[in-house]
Amino acid sequence: MNGDKTFVDSNILIYAHDVDAALKHATAKRILDDLWNTRLGALSTQVLQEFYVNVTRKIASPLSRKSARAVVDAYATWCVDTTPAELTAAFRIEDEARIGFWDALIVATALKAGAERILSEDLNPGQRILGIRVENPFAGA
Repeated sequence: MNGDKTFVDSNILIYAHDVDAALKHATAKRILDDLWNTRLGALSTQVLQEFYVNVTRKIASPLSRKSARAVVDAYATWCVDTTPAELTAAFRIEDEARIGFWDALIVATALKAGAERILSEDLNPGQRILGIRVENPFAGA
């Protein structure tokens, strides 16, 4: 880690808790451990909501609701509030960057968090949106 605030998309958090995800599981766990230790992680309630639904219902070895809720509680300290201002920013980002609304809301919230990068499997790696660098930590995996 180089000292930059990093916004984590839901897929990173999901893979960190999906024991069937093999290499992606190990990579995501390492990333989150590094961000936890350096206190440079950020995410949103949107990310925590997507995480909860996916790890309790959609992965091969789902977490119990109790376990998933404990993870949500732990990562709540990284949470950046989403307000109507971020919704308005997301509308602009959606149009200007030509990305979907939910991804635009991730970018808007990352911007509010002061993040220099977004770790995501869903956005285009290498893309810069409003100065925030998009990275896919699983590229080539």
